[in-house]
Amino acid sequence: MANILIVEDSPTDAMVLRRTLELSGHQVCVASDGLQAIDHAAVHLPDVILMDIVMPHLNGFQATRELRRLPSTADIPVIMVSTKKQPTDKLWGLRQGAVDYLCKPIDPVVLTASVNQAIADLPGATA
Repeated sequence: MANILIVEDSPTDAMVLRRTLELSGHQVCVASDGLQAIDHAAVHLPDVILMDIVMPHLNGFQATRELRRLPSTADIPVIMVSTKKQPTDKLWGLRQGAVDYLCKPIDPVVLTASVNQAIADLPGATA
């Protein structure tokens, strides 16, 4: 079981992601924008962050860059989850420091596999 932070401004999308992850045994918290995500991550140090891109105040690209700059959050894996489906969006997300990029609507099997891979790749994780 892992602690996962979902950063999503759509309550419906957040609920879908939350249910999928909780059914897989994970503990989940939700932030509704990039600023809340940075604050939450710095205090609670989640194991994985699911990051939407299009959000108010600070978008997912900006929030991911900031998380990478902070020593306390630099190693937390970020998985981008977005409706932005262009190859350049995916490339840009990965360049900001994301470990994966998933397009909405999310397939629960793909989401679970991506989160499990991010957890398996954490330093000190056991196979």
